[in-house]
Amino acid sequence: MPPSTLATTEQRNPASASLDTMSSLDIVSVMNTEDHRVADAVGAALPQIARAVDVVVAGMRAGGRLIYIGAGTSGRLGVLDAAECPPTFRTPADLVVGLIAGGREAVFTAVEGAEDDAGLGAADIDGLGVGEHDTVVGIAASGRTPYVIGGLDRARERGAATIALACTARASVCERADVAIEVVPGPEVLTGSSRLKAGTAQKLVLNMISTAAMVRLGKVYGNLMVDVAPTNTKLIDRARRIVSAATGCDDERAAAALAAADGHAKTAIVMVACGIDADAARRRLAAAGGFVRAAVGAPPAPIPSPSAKE
Repeated sequence: MPPSTLATTEQRNPASASLDTMSSLDIVSVMNTEDHRVADAVGAALPQIARAVDVVVAGMRAGGRLIYIGAGTSGRLGVLDAAECPPTFRTPADLVVGLIAGGREAVFTAVEGAEDDAGLGAADIDGLGVGEHDTVVGIAASGRTPYVIGGLDRARERGAATIALACTARASVCERADVAIEVVPGPEVLTGSSRLKAGTAQKLVLNMISTAAMVRLGKVYGNLMVDVAPTNTKLIDRARRIVSAATGCDDERAAAALAAADGHAKTAIVMVACGIDADAARRRLAAAGGFVRAAVGAPPAPIPSPSAKE
């Protein structure tokens, strides 16, 4: 097949044509050089990514969900991003969902043939009861995965907003979407291995979509993750530090406020900043739509400058 008809992810990269003759240092060096192209490729698609964020935010404000659908590496990256939202942003487990061709087993083991079944993609969308306020993001490095195309087509039939993320130009999946994001970092160092540059590009974009959406929904104050779920020792300590950073209070007062706020950093911040109890802080937050800045009426504490010793 002539190179011009191949998806970018399937084309050969001249920079790595002699990969099998290279030393370990040469191999990782050419990979690193090629990886630098990823950020620029993502940068070229920022207007489309921002539009995707706006679509997700509008849907969530109306009660909808963010649903990723993909196969192989693309599907796993969607599942990963979805799984990280509850601990980071205290979201319900069903607010951000990852669908992967072949189901749960495919997260850990390749399920051959699943990605070629457009009907399976449609069935998975039906299984979630996708509706008009949901946003479905189809992720396909090659831009033509049947499972993803089937899912996007069914999502549109059900009235959902659709976004496509591909790593090749003029991708078929993008023809099925309200917002098309094409991030093209070029052929892979290892021909066809889209877990490399394409996978990195996809992770960057998915991180942007979910994180920016949560910022827009009030789950961030300054650059602090004030809706963190303190479910382990590390996150409990992080929540305490967040309260201290946001209010300028000492660790003891931050810990006491968190205890009174049932571990909710947002509530604890409003308590300390406004000198009120937990119930009053919750009322303030509710009136402010969950936005800490509006609830306290002041910006977060400035980030301290590093000391001379540091």
